[in-house]
Amino acid sequence: MRVRVGLTGLVTVILAAVVGCTSNGDGARPAAAVATSTTIHQHAAPAALGPDASPREVRARFEQLLGQHALLAVRLTRSQAARSPDLEQVVQGSLAANAGALEQVVGVTYDPAQAEKFKQLWAGYTDQLAAYGKAAAAGDSEAAQDARTSLLDGCKDWGAWLAGASGGRVPAATATRSATARVERLTAQADAYADRDYAKAYKLEREVYEGTYGTGTTLAGASLPARQAAALASAPENLRSAFAMLLGEHMELIVDAQRATFAGSPEFKAAAAQVNANTATLTKALSGIVGPDKAKEFQSAWANHVEGLMAYTAAVAGNDQAAKMVAKENLDGFAERLALFFSDVVRNVLATDPLTEAITAHDEHLIDQVDAYAAKDYAGAQQVQDEGYQQMVGVANVLVDAIEKVMAKSMPAGGSKTGGGGTAHPHP
Repeated sequence: MRVRVGLTGLVTVILAAVVGCTSNGDGARPAAAVATSTTIHQHAAPAALGPDASPREVRARFEQLLGQHALLAVRLTRSQAARSPDLEQVVQGSLAANAGALEQVVGVTYDPAQAEKFKQLWAGYTDQLAAYGKAAAAGDSEAAQDARTSLLDGCKDWGAWLAGASGGRVPAATATRSATARVERLTAQADAYADRDYAKAYKLEREVYEGTYGTGTTLAGASLPARQAAALASAPENLRSAFAMLLGEHMELIVDAQRATFAGSPEFKAAAAQVNANTATLTKALSGIVGPDKAKEFQSAWANHVEGLMAYTAAVAGNDQAAKMVAKENLDGFAERLALFFSDVVRNVLATDPLTEAITAHDEHLIDQVDAYAAKDYAGAQQVQDEGYQQMVGVANVLVDAIEKVMAKSMPAGGSKTGGGGTAHPHP
């Protein structure tokens, strides 16, 4: 199998394909009644970031936590629109855990004083997002405007904080523009969802996730010494970030589609359209490695994987135990075929077993999520969803490590060590 482009070109292909690609300040990447469960949600936050964490770990942690924040903020407003206080409470709990994890990372990578300032800013921001969601769901335009004004004022405070915390490496005006874009997308999707414009709401979910995920690149880079920050902009590191973003997005969009199965056809169609858009982006990314014919094989295998998950979801919704068993057996087969495809791509048959295990674990997270959600065990559903999202960084690392080895001979002298050729831009 012949490599089609070098890593730098591949990153360009992936980033150009991302739906949320904009030029507005987020520029790098310019989701019969059952008794409520009493399951305790453990808020599956990752282990605390250590003071000796590598630059790669710092970047991945910031990116994943900020991407997760955007998704949770979206789900919070949707739970409010759906008048589901039990689900809203669970999402609020995950948002609080996410904020605590972000504060911890800021404390390690900047300093405790900056972490305290971040905590206060972030608490006000999330409180106003919740207030906006409630107002949008209730159709209270006056309350919505008050919350929006507070959110936009807070963007200026964010810009000032990041400029100070970074020692001027991130200009306040740039950070303010980025935060404003994030707020505008989050509030616009809340409005669209409340108005049942699901196509717009789900498209905006992808855009706000991708933009906020990229903000993690900026926070990581601004917290590191210049040489380490430059290394994070290398093509292999940008490729790693792009795959982690897209795989995390895949996980969360499947959750959206699963939950929309219970909400009705219009919402399901909107969620499914974004699942397909994510698949198309992943396919285009792999086409840069293996060529269009082999990429079509991936698209077919990945589509079977997605359809298998949705077949299981439909069986859960229909309370069809026999169909659930068949769907789960099919998913096991799809996992093996996907792993074989990837092991062929990276020319390493020894990678088949760990890849099969990773894909099977991913499927199990989504199976457990929809089982819990159908039973209205929202805490259990959120816990396995959080765990599944965190797993995607590991899957991306396995793939990119193997891809980098395969493509090493096609890279310029110095390769990933040169720090040159990176195409991603930060999202302050």
